[in-house]
Order: sequence, then structure tokens, then C-alpha cells
Amino acid sequence: MRFDTRLIHAAQPPDSLTGAVNPPIYLSSTFRQSAPNVHKGYVYSRSGNPTRAVLEATIGAIESGRAGLAFSSGLGALATLLEAYPTGSRIVAVDDLYGGTWRLMDHHRRQFGVNVDYVDMTDLANVRAALARPADLVYVESPTNPLLKIVDLKAVARIAHRAHATVAVDNTFATPALQRPIELGADIVLHSTTKYLGGHSDIIGGALAFGDAKLAERFAWLQNAVGAVPSPFDCFLVLRGIHTLGVRMRAHEESARAVAEVLDGHRKVRRVHYPGLDSHPQHALARRQMGGFGGMVSVELSGGSRAALGFMRRLEVFTLAESLGGVESLVDHPATMTHASVPKAEREAHGVRGGLVRLSCGIEDPADLADDVRTALGRS
Repeated sequence: MRFDTRLIHAAQPPDSLTGAVNPPIYLSSTFRQSAPNVHKGYVYSRSGNPTRAVLEATIGAIESGRAGLAFSSGLGALATLLEAYPTGSRIVAVDDLYGGTWRLMDHHRRQFGVNVDYVDMTDLANVRAALARPADLVYVESPTNPLLKIVDLKAVARIAHRAHATVAVDNTFATPALQRPIELGADIVLHSTTKYLGGHSDIIGGALAFGDAKLAERFAWLQNAVGAVPSPFDCFLVLRGIHTLGVRMRAHEESARAVAEVLDGHRKVRRVHYPGLDSHPQHALARRQMGGFGGMVSVELSGGSRAALGFMRRLEVFTLAESLGGVESLVDHPATMTHASVPKAEREAHGVRGGLVRLSCGIEDPADLADDVRTALGRS
């Protein structure tokens, strides 16, 4: 099946009991057993729930994996992933990371003695140098948050596997509609399903997908032990969102391109970060690796924080809010919002300064979004 068909039909057969084309929402915390430990596959909804099982199978299928697991948030998924790496483990992570990811990794570094090294993975020489010493996990975002760097996933996976390290890729920005890291050699894919997979800013959720069934079994044990699982209703909402992921991502990209073209070359703009622009340093790699360039645009305004705050204040269609990937357009100031937990010196060393604004371009009319940005720039 082609991808848009898989979104609707893969691992989602009609309900065997009633023929319902959407999976029932099983709002039950526990399930009857005919005798001790004799049951129909479900005993307690932390350990497994029929609605969640459909979502997990769907996530595994659309990421070209062998299995998927659903969680109560993206950070819940990451926390469970990190549970597999005890004191003395070493993680090599991309240097441009979502602030919440950095915060949790730094917590594990300080509290549990996990070694974390941050590397600019757009230069493969940095990856090779980092993996000259033993590492357990290579953690990648591509595109990165918020600078939209593109990492060569196939090359990084090859280097990491030669060093006997597991590769995990946060695919939240690209989604499997545009990029499937397991097909490029990754072992684990992470999502905040709050974002594009859910797509409507009405749930909080996370997911992991696995290229290897035995690896999935290991993390299924941790999922049950840690217990950061989503409700059946939230699982249903993510499944609903997945059905329209393909058409939404095409609309998001159309919006992002319209916005990026307004920003590119404007006299008040220092730099635009959007992999769909020819000026993006990894544009050619993005064309090879991805099926599209996504709906996220970041822009550095020449006037620093003052210009950024004025620009955001004057936007009318874009809403100032955390998060991304919903049908509505959102604007975020990473330095004081999503990345505020990263120390200022480290944040600015990686390029996240006061003049940086992150735009999540929704599925409104692209001309309205372009006009909104153009007008806000004109007044800023």
C-alpha cells in the first residue's frame, strides 16, 4: 500500500465484533479473567489496552517498523527510552535539541551519572570523532528544533552501528509522511504525538517505533514498569489525526514555503532556517532524505530580542503559544519559551538567541499567513 493508504488502513481493520470502521474506545482499567492469568490478552490498561494496541500497531506500521509503543507524552517516551541506559552509559546527542529533551538528559547526567556529549551532527567528522570512544546511544533530531538542521541519518546510523551504538531519531518535525528513519538505518524512532500525528492541539502524547522486535519487547517491559501510558481516548484522537497526516503535511509545507519566501531576503531578517530554501546549508540532503520539507520555519531577526518580540506581538493569524504541528499556526520565542531550560551561554553557543522566532505554519490559506508575516515585518 502507498503511504496515504497505509495511514488509514495499516494495522486498523474494522472491529471484529461490530464491524465499526474506527476502533472502539475501551474505557476500562481492568479486564475479566476466566481463571487466574487466563484472559483474552488484556489484564490492566497500564499493561495493555485494545485501543492503545491499535495505535501502537499503526505507529509501528507507518514508521516501517516492527512494533510501536504509545506514551502519555513525548517526554514520557524519552524518559522510558533513557531508563534503558544506567549509570556509566554514554549518549552522543545532536547539539540542537528541544529544550525539554536537553533538560531530561541533563537531569540523567547529573542525577544518575549518564554521560552526554552534544555534537554538531551536520558534520560527519564530528560524529566519527565522538564515536571513537564507546557510546551506547546516538540520539538525533532531524530536522532539529529549533534551527532545522538536517542530519544525514543513513550515514550517522552506519557510523553508530560500526561503533555498536543504538540509534534513536526524534522524527516529530518530519513525521513518517516525509521521512522514515528506520528505513535509513535507525533502530528507534521517537515522536511527540501531541504535534503532527495528533495534529489538532487537543491531546498530549508520545510514541516509540522499533525496527527490531526484540528491542521492542525490551521497551514494552519498561513501558509497563514506568507506566507513562496514554488514555484510551487520547489514543483514539491520535489515530484520528494519523488518518489525515498525509494531506495535512502537504498543506503545512505549502504554508511554510509561502512564509519562508516572504522572510527570505527581507531587510529585517538576518537568516531564515527552512530546509526547503536553496540557501539552507543542507537543502540537497533534505531533498534526498525527505519526501518534503515540513511546516516549520525559524527566523533570526536583525534587531535581536526587541525585534522578535515586536514581530510576534503584531502577528494576527499566528498565535503566540508553545507546541507546534496543529492545524492552526503558532509562533514561539525559543529563548524564553521552549528552550528556556537550556542555560543561556549554551543556548546561544548553539545559535538560539533572542532574535530567533519559530513558526509552526498551519493549514490556513498560505496567502493569509504570508500576508500576516509581511505585515508584522513591516511594522516591526
